[in-house]
Amino acid sequence: MSKFFSRKFLFPIIGFCFLDLLAIGAGMGVPIFAILLGFVVGWFVPQIYLSDASNLRQLLKMCLIASFLTSCFTLLLMIIIWIPTTRMLLDPSADIANFGIPLILFDPRASFIGWILLMTVISPILQVLSSAFASSVRLAWRIPTSFKELTNPLQ
Repeated sequence: MSKFFSRKFLFPIIGFCFLDLLAIGAGMGVPIFAILLGFVVGWFVPQIYLSDASNLRQLLKMCLIASFLTSCFTLLLMIIIWIPTTRMLLDPSADIANFGIPLILFDPRASFIGWILLMTVISPILQVLSSAFASSVRLAWRIPTSFKELTNPLQ
């Protein structure tokens, strides 16, 4: 059995998928709670990968990879939710102005395109940033004891 499917890694992955799905559902398709969940994930990811890292640089790389993987799941959910609505762009009878999105730009069509890009592209990027930031803050605030005896932990 591979290391990825061991209980140590499988339970946090399943837990994150459930919590991310719940966060996106609570935001009704707007991933604000998923972005906030990125801070929680980033705080706990270093603890999960601590035993597999030989130095701090490797642990930071593992945390960044975990941040990207969590963001990929959110990206997949956002694609499932929001990309089917892009058919409205090709429909001349679609009422984009009354779709329910904020009209932040002057034209409803431009606002709709901006909203779709915000939901599907920018929101997962913000989740990566939030979880990577939380991981680095956690490691800066509490350096793991196995790395304290190193003179230069970034080597």
